Amino acid sequence: MLLSASLPGMAANAQVSSAPAAAAITLTDARGRAVQLAAPPQRIVSLLPSLAESVCALGACTRIVGVDRYTTWPPALAHLPRLGGNLEPNIEAVLALRPDVVLISVASRAIGRLEALGLKVIALEPRTHAEVHGVLRTLATMLALPQGAEPVWARMEQGLAEAARAMPAQARGQRVYFEASRGPFAAGENSFIGETLARLGLVNIVPAALGPFPRLNPEYVVRADPDLLMGGVRSLGESREPYPGWSALRAMQSGRICRFAGAEADLVIRPGPRIAEAAMAMARCVQKVYP
Repeated sequence: MLLSASLPGMAANAQVSSAPAAAAITLTDARGRAVQLAAPPQRIVSLLPSLAESVCALGACTRIVGVDRYTTWPPALAHLPRLGGNLEPNIEAVLALRPDVVLISVASRAIGRLEALGLKVIALEPRTHAEVHGVLRTLATMLALPQGAEPVWARMEQGLAEAARAMPAQARGQRVYFEASRGPFAAGENSFIGETLARLGLVNIVPAALGPFPRLNPEYVVRADPDLLMGGVRSLGESREPYPGWSALRAMQSGRICRFAGAEADLVIRPGPRIAEAAMAMARCVQKVYP
């Protein structure tokens, strides 16, 4: 769920140092913890969807031997063992896979137990576009692919620019509220979602001062009265009024609502290598509601 990947409690991405590929590799993860690997890992357990996606984007999908239950992309991972939730995975099942390294959310309550069992654990949890880039660099170094992150990042930047060009002119400057999770938890200006919205020329009603993913009183949104609403069907629902009083919102009355469902809902809330695809999904919806 996103929101082990994205809600409060997230830490900044890692900084990296490494020895040559054939030698030991030392990484400093998002906890500030130095993790030393004897060699590039060949058996990886990923317990966060965005991290599995990032490893695959770097061309190392075949090194992943197990994932959490929420990992849905790419399809090449569909046959792998599911190891429970990312906050509280099945420790015994992880151990049985004999991983060289476990990639995990900073917020996971399993980190201490996994390390106590002697497993190498790298906690990474990006909140911003820059941190997504940093995580790609960290994983590329871990995989002994020191230049592997930059082509991936360049494609992402190109895709973001293409999504921005696809935005209708009349939508630029429109005020948007993006609901990241039911609560409501909002995607603020300084979250990766907020940065994507800004790249699309939209104005976020949730300022950076409130944090990346603040929990709001629904009345906050009523007072802000955005021009456009965005979020997953799981969050906004399919009804006319997601929260009391929202039927009066100009976005509700004009039908300017982007409700993402299924795989697309996962796409727009994951801080990984598909950010540009998420931006294009947003742009396509905006094209429909601003014809």
